[in-house]
Amino acid sequence: MNIPPDSLFKLLADTTRLRCLFLMQTEGELCVCELTHALGLSQPKVSRHLASLREAGIVLDRREGLWIYYRLHPQLPVWAQLVIEATVKGVREQQPYISDHIMLAEMPSRPGAACCA
Repeated sequence: MNIPPDSLFKLLADTTRLRCLFLMQTEGELCVCELTHALGLSQPKVSRHLASLREAGIVLDRREGLWIYYRLHPQLPVWAQLVIEATVKGVREQQPYISDHIMLAEMPSRPGAACCA
């Protein structure tokens, strides 16, 4: 897998994409509905940003019924993994990342039950 550094940094420069990556790095695989709930954004907006991350090879998706789940690509280059890990560590005590994490934790009916009606 070859991700040009400038591409990764352009993707990380967008707040919505960075917030999604933060949650995936800290929580693991997440349904689009979990991300929309945590970020307080519309499904089309979140999906558009996730598509950019998927097209760049940063995340993988899988479909389960009506739901689409995203996770960090397990074969990201080590340097890219380290950049994401360091970024998450650096912002975890800042807003909006604190609020995103709290909103996700407080989401009623998280997947595993019936997702996102």
